[in-house]
Amino acid sequence: MDSHISPVDLPKAYRLINHGPTVLVSACHAGVDNVMAAAWACALDFAPPKLTVVLDKSSKTRELIERSGAFVIQVPTVAQLRLTNTVGTLSLSTEPDKLKKSGVELFGMAGLDLPFVAGCSAWLACKLIPEQHNQQTYDLFIGEVVGAWADERVFSDGRWHFEDADPALRSLHHVAGGHFYAIGEPVSFGD
Repeated sequence: MDSHISPVDLPKAYRLINHGPTVLVSACHAGVDNVMAAAWACALDFAPPKLTVVLDKSSKTRELIERSGAFVIQVPTVAQLRLTNTVGTLSLSTEPDKLKKSGVELFGMAGLDLPFVAGCSAWLACKLIPEQHNQQTYDLFIGEVVGAWADERVFSDGRWHFEDADPALRSLHHVAGGHFYAIGEPVSFGD
C-alpha cells in the first residue's frame, strides 16, 4: 500500500466525493476485475455513510457489483486523465485487456476482497444496498461505505487541501464528450 494513504473516519467519508468529482468504480466477481468511470456519484448519508452512483445496464462493472454485492468508488487525479477517459470509453465486454490498455494498476486493502485503483486521491469501499426498483428503473445504485482512505498529500484533518498540493493530484470533473476540468482554487467568505 502507498505510504501516502491514510484511513478516513467513516462519519467524514462523504467529504471525499461531496465536491462532485468524476469517480472510478471498481468491482470483482469470480476472478474478473473491472474499472469504469462515472460522472454521477454523490454522498447520500452520514450514519452509516452511504453514497449513490449511476451505472448503465450495459456496463460489465454493474454486473460484477450485482453479483458480488460490493464495489469501490475512487477519486482519480489530473495525472490519471488518460486512464479515466479510457476506462470510461472501453468496455470489458468487447476489450478483454481493457485494464492493461488503460494503464490500470490494482491493489488490495487488508480484510477486503475488492480491487482498488492505484494513484487515486481517495477510495471508498462499499457494500451494495440492493434496491431493485431503483437499479432497474433508474440505474441508481446505493452503497454503504464500509471503509474510506485518502492520499494525505491532498486530504487530511477531514478536508481537501488541493491548493497546497501538486496540481497533478487535483480531482477531475467530466462535463461532456471527453472534456474534463480540474478542481479550481478555493474561495471563502473571507476572500
